[in-house]
Amino acid sequence: MRQSSEPAEAPHKAALRTIPPGLHLVSTPIGAARDITLRALDVLAGADVLVAEDTRTLRHLMEIHGIPLGGRPLIAYHDHSGEGPLQRLLALVAEGKSLAYASEAGTPLISDPGFELARAVAAAGLPISAAPGPCAAICALTLSGLPSDRFLFAGFPPAAQGARRSFLQELAPVQATLIVYESPKRLASLLQDMAATLGGQRQAVVCRELTKRFEEVLRGPLETLQADVAAREIKGEIVVLVDRAAPTEASKESIRAALDQALQTMSVKDAATFVSQTLGVSRKIVYRIALDRQG
Repeated sequence: MRQSSEPAEAPHKAALRTIPPGLHLVSTPIGAARDITLRALDVLAGADVLVAEDTRTLRHLMEIHGIPLGGRPLIAYHDHSGEGPLQRLLALVAEGKSLAYASEAGTPLISDPGFELARAVAAAGLPISAAPGPCAAICALTLSGLPSDRFLFAGFPPAAQGARRSFLQELAPVQATLIVYESPKRLASLLQDMAATLGGQRQAVVCRELTKRFEEVLRGPLETLQADVAAREIKGEIVVLVDRAAPTEASKESIRAALDQALQTMSVKDAATFVSQTLGVSRKIVYRIALDRQG
């Protein structure tokens, strides 16, 4: 999710702090440049080495906030960088350098590069930390009005229709708000497949250009959103959210099967609680069935 271009602000006034050795994952704005955190600015100002998915974007962000590069290395690292750059960065951390890694926009690793680097640093037992901040998925969830007590972020759906429908079928029964990113060019096709796979009356939300000038939030049943989107030209960064599936009433057979599995590793009491919460069934009913199974 790209940052918007904004006029340069006053230089960053926070005193430079000593940034400890290790890899520091820095979240950057998804739109409005002012959404960056003070801690993220400190890390960018004080790290020995700067690493970015897009070096031009990070350089521009630092210019907006008055942070000089100061002759420090600025290294590109993205999904296509390969093993060589990964080993180079790993060696710098092993030498005791502090590395600030920033994706183009948003939280590193959340549908953005950095996973292989973070995993390699963690596997080597080297220090790793995060300067948390903006994330389009979480921003969209807070605006959606959909249940936020449980949610599943599923990244980008497959581009091919067959693979996309299989992907959606796996998500259909999940008892959580579903969150995906999508290209504006494929949004209408995605909503059409969602309506066909998840049900046209299932409530959904489309968030466009979050934190930017033309931010827009569309709410309604999937079939209504699909028709609205198909009738217009959509541009910008897109997040789609879908309400959880309606709970289905568990049969005695499914309760017995779940209990048989749970009782292999749990006590009767714990198994009854687990199955009750998993299937959304009264614990008293599950416990009675569990006792019968034990008898």
